[in-house]
This record gives sequence, C-alpha cells and structure tokens, in this order.
Amino acid sequence: MDIVFSSTTKLAAAIRDRTVSAIEVLDEHLAQIDRHNEAANAVVTLDREGARARAQKADEAQARGEALGPLHGLPFTLKDTHETAGMRTTVGFPAFADYAPRADSSVVARLKAAGGILVGKTNVATMLGDWQSSNPLFGRTGNPWDLQRTAGGSSGGAAAALSTGMTPFEVGTDMQDSIRLPAAFCGVYGLKPTEHRVSLAGAFPDPGGAPRSVRLMSCLGPLARSVEDLALIYGLIAGPDGSDTDLAPVPVETMPELDLKNLRIAVAPSFPGFPVAGEISAAVESLAKELQAAGAVVEEAELPELDLHDDLKQGGVLIGMMLEAAQPEPPENPTPVSRWFEALARRDRSILAWERFFDRCDALLCPVAMVTAFPHCEPGTPIEVDGEKQSYWMLPAYGAVFNYSGHPALSLPCGQDRDGLPVGLQLVGKRWSESRLLGIASAIEPLAGGFRRPPGY
Repeated sequence: MDIVFSSTTKLAAAIRDRTVSAIEVLDEHLAQIDRHNEAANAVVTLDREGARARAQKADEAQARGEALGPLHGLPFTLKDTHETAGMRTTVGFPAFADYAPRADSSVVARLKAAGGILVGKTNVATMLGDWQSSNPLFGRTGNPWDLQRTAGGSSGGAAAALSTGMTPFEVGTDMQDSIRLPAAFCGVYGLKPTEHRVSLAGAFPDPGGAPRSVRLMSCLGPLARSVEDLALIYGLIAGPDGSDTDLAPVPVETMPELDLKNLRIAVAPSFPGFPVAGEISAAVESLAKELQAAGAVVEEAELPELDLHDDLKQGGVLIGMMLEAAQPEPPENPTPVSRWFEALARRDRSILAWERFFDRCDALLCPVAMVTAFPHCEPGTPIEVDGEKQSYWMLPAYGAVFNYSGHPALSLPCGQDRDGLPVGLQLVGKRWSESRLLGIASAIEPLAGGFRRPPGY
C-alpha cells in the first residue's frame, strides 16, 4: 500500500489487521518529511525518537492483543498552536520560542487517548494572525502545488503537510477561514464545526495561566484527504471535555449515508459585493449542474437580507474586544461592557437569519475564498482577481461570514484552475448539524473529484 497517501481510516485498519506495523507507518512518514519538508517548510518541530518509542510500544501492545483505540499506532502532526506536553508550542511568536507546556490540550489528549502518536508541529502565521503561514521563527510555508505561492493561513503548514503525505490528518483552528482557506489552497478537506462543538481548552499557548479571552467565533476542526477521515477525526475531538464550559452537550452523531436525490442544495457562485475569481464561481456552477443531474434539488440561493460586509466588520469588532481583554494592562479607555452586549445582539440577528435560511435547504454551496493560492507577498498587499486588484483583507470573506454566524462549514477540493492550482468550494449547513453536513459532503465527493496528489510528491 502507498502508506503516506493512504487515508487515515485505511491506515488505522491496516495497523489493526497487522498488514503494516506502527513503526513501518511512522518511518514512511518520517522519510516523506525528510524528502520534502526542506522545500515546503510545513513541519517545524519533530520528535523522531519519542514518536519511534511510542510506535514500538503500540506494536508491542498489538502483539499482546491490546487495542489502544481507533488511531492505534497512527502518527500525526498538529498545528503549532495546540498545547502539547513537553513539545514546544510557539504560534510562530519569538516570545514563545522555547515554551514547552506541561500538559496537553483537550484535543491533543483525545487524539493520544485514541492511540495516535504525535510526531511534530506544523507552521502557522505569527500568532495565527494572517492568511499566509510565515513567521520570524520558522519562515514561510510554500504551497506544494507551486512553492512560490502561499499554502494559506493560519493553518498553512497543516494543509501543506497533509497534501504532501507528511501526515495522515491534522487539526487546525479557524476564526476567519483559517482551516478552510488553506485546505482549499492545498487541495484537501477542512471542517470548521459549529462554534462551541470542540473544546478550546489549551488551544493556544498560555504560559501564565491567563483567563481565556477568545470565546466566540474561533473553532477547532480536522483537515484530511477525504470526507470519511474528516468524520473520523471530528468524532474523536468533538463534545464536552470537562474543561471548556462553553461546550454544548449536543450528541456527536455518526456520519449518515445520504442519497443526493433526497437533498436540497442552495447555490451561490458569489455573495453580493464580494469579489471572486471567475474560475471559482464557474466551479460552483459546474458542480451544481452535476448535482442536479444526479437527482438533487438544486436552486439559486436566496441569501438572507443581511449586509454581509457589515457582518465582517462586526466580526472584526468582536475579535478586537476579545483581544483587548487579553492585554496584560487594560487600555486607558476600555470598551464599555454595554458595547459588548450590543455587539452580541447584532450578531444574534445574523445567526437567526442564517438559521431561517437553512430551514429551506440542506446545505449551501459557495466559494471558500475569492482566489486560489496566490504568490507570497507582504500582508496587506492587494490581491489580483481576474486582472483587478482587490483588498487583501477580503481573502477570508466567504468563510468568515460563517465564523460570525457560528455555522458549520467545510472546504472540499473541486478540480483545478488554469494554472493547475486546486479549487476549493465551501459547503455550509445548519448549526449543530456537522454529521449531516459531512454526510452531504460524502454524497457530493465523487462528483467534486476529491483529493489529488500534488505533482512530484
């Protein structure tokens, strides 16, 4: 079997069946990292010896007939933001260069409890603050399809490592399209769950034990090379953990098998006033036609009567308030608490408008971002979209709308543009409906084309 490009689900089954050993699987992934990481710069921390020792223990347990869980003996990497016991967590920020947490985050603990073997960490934007993964500690990550272009951010190292076979899956963070945009740029799948579905406990380095300020819009979710793998990892990390009190006790259901003929899909090749490359909107329309031919009810989306530009602005306001609260010293003129409640009330109106929209359809098909992977540049540089320069800050707009509303959304690969770069499309569903959204994506997956191995890997 082609170990480094096998799915997480198949690799885990192969280890359970003793078709391959955990050591063999680890060594193949380490070899892939050695072959390609110098150019792509996706993996920034590596624990070879620790991972090999854990893989050896997994094989010994297997020989004794002991099962360690659904990820028994499977190596994986994680975005360099999760707190990982004894392994540095830097978020690409010099002040955290040597910070090695004492304990694992909730997500890391769950993946390890499922039998997974943490091998290393992947590159990010500095403090997760950009849509390119570049920082003063580790430099920039290149897109495997064209190293002169960005892999996206802030989960760019995760998406690049996954698309090149350096890891079978990843878990990213997403406050403004930070899972879905790099997944689209690198040609893999990425899921942003409903807000408060996956624990944020330990999701960001916190050496001083400061009160958690980021409590809205930010989500953790899996990246993978198939919908089946997204569902597997999502099922392991979702749900209450006894630490994050914001988590809703909503059952985490298994992904259902759905028939396209029973689905109603709303389609939006663009949003009002949002720029998008013609090839991306054409990909939305093309997939919509295939869905219709396969028996789905496909209709032009009647989007909620919302000012989506203002939604983006208000999302930025909320993020600003949370970051203000995180400062060690309060500002001279702090934002009044009344402004916080006004901002939440404004957000509630948008959430409810989208909920009413999803009462009329099973999912919305739309762009993930306004362009495919663009050349490396300084943050803030205008981005060319079909020959016209557009604001850099509109890069995450299509995804950030659903961070503001809290709805689950995933990115799925759907072919390539004229430059041979992956095109990713976005599928959005009703709040708390991740499992059904994954089922819809699984039904669509054969028509969209799925993951393709980048040339040269």
